[in-house]
Amino acid sequence: MSALRAATCAAVLLALAGCGAPQQVDRPPRAVLVGSPLAATAAHGGHLYAGEVRAQVETDLAFRIPGKLAARPVQAGQVVLAGEVLAHLDPADVKLAVGAARAALAAAEAEHALAQAELQRAVELHARGFISASALDTRRTALDAAQAAERAARAQADSAGNQAGYAELRAARDYVVLATLAEPGAVLAAGQAVLRVAEVPLREVLIHVPESRIGGLAVGAPAVVRGWAQPAREFAGVVRELSPVADPATRSFAVRVALPDAGESLALGATASVALGGPVGSALKVPLGALGRVDGKPVVWRVDADGRAAPQVVEVLAYREDGVEISAELPADARLVVSGVHLLVPGETVRPVDAAAPVQLDLRR
Repeated sequence: MSALRAATCAAVLLALAGCGAPQQVDRPPRAVLVGSPLAATAAHGGHLYAGEVRAQVETDLAFRIPGKLAARPVQAGQVVLAGEVLAHLDPADVKLAVGAARAALAAAEAEHALAQAELQRAVELHARGFISASALDTRRTALDAAQAAERAARAQADSAGNQAGYAELRAARDYVVLATLAEPGAVLAAGQAVLRVAEVPLREVLIHVPESRIGGLAVGAPAVVRGWAQPAREFAGVVRELSPVADPATRSFAVRVALPDAGESLALGATASVALGGPVGSALKVPLGALGRVDGKPVVWRVDADGRAAPQVVEVLAYREDGVEISAELPADARLVVSGVHLLVPGETVRPVDAAAPVQLDLRR
């Protein structure tokens, strides 16, 4: 039995010797998508605000007289030239008023002519002694009254003619129609707005600045403006107006930034970014997925030539619809991890894959 037990133990020991620790398998480096930072098209070093492109001069146009709106040939968004008819009232009433005023003028002219003839006869009769001086003075007084009545009737006729002209609403200069405020058939009071228009060449951007920053702004301060629809183009702006009163709902102050050279390059109502409050400097744009945090600070992960990933602290300038604007000392050919940065650890070796490259199968995984 001792020989059998010894043989069994030897077999067990040999089996245990063959079951050593598992061999370590080298895992390939993690594949990460990388890309290069892009130069931001609206470089700035201050605060960035989003605003609306508006006209510097917006006006509500109305008729000077009441009446029924007969036609309004223009529509919102239409460009109209100086002198063009924008709307007109039903002319029936003003035509009647003009006719009545002209008739009154004709009657006053006839009375004036009669009074003048009566005075001439009275002068001849007085010279021959047939009437007294008092009767002659009466004729002179009647002539003066007739002349005054004629002047009043002429003024009424001129006023009626002007009223007839007021039945047409014409453009005083070149405008863009922003809104139509009345439809044909409506009965309008004098001064009731029919159209809202804006002068064509003058543009500005309306932004709202929080009360903590309004103290650092002043009229005449420079600004850099970029339209969201044209991110590659910048416009020089200047602060034209600062609201002295905060908005009761948002507690922010309205600031108007004039664009003297924009012209019609920025569409009315479009969205634009305005950089204020600091010197113009360089900015970079990275995808939103490239931004991470380490110890509470915003970072991007840079991959060096050896494939090691390391975080680099950056300053976030603005969040945009197509990425994040940052300020950092990065070369143009830097490779940044653009996705999955929360999984990385400093010094980790990774396999960079260009985000713009076509998709390929990873056979090493």
